[in-house]
Amino acid sequence: MERTIKPQDLKLAGKHLIDVRRCADRDASTEQIPGAAWHDPEKIAEWAGTLPKDKEIVLYCVRGGSVSNSVVDALQAKGLNARFIEGGIEGWKAAGGEVNAK
Repeated sequence: MERTIKPQDLKLAGKHLIDVRRCADRDASTEQIPGAAWHDPEKIAEWAGTLPKDKEIVLYCVRGGSVSNSVVDALQAKGLNARFIEGGIEGWKAAGGEVNAK
């Protein structure tokens, strides 16, 4: 199962999009990817079971590093089709991806 998706290859339609930036990183930002729901990466055990099993799950953190990797590992271990955006929200913006004010 693939772990990542390149920002330029991501089409948002039909995806379940999750923002997993740490609280401090999310609070410091004014932007989010349209349609994303924020979930605290520190509390994954509380929300992982609520995710759809029949949709592709795409998540992002700030730069696509350790936070995204650990969340993808946990979700894939639960049998979910989860990947993260390479480069995080910063990579998404650099590739011309749209962001909204949160």
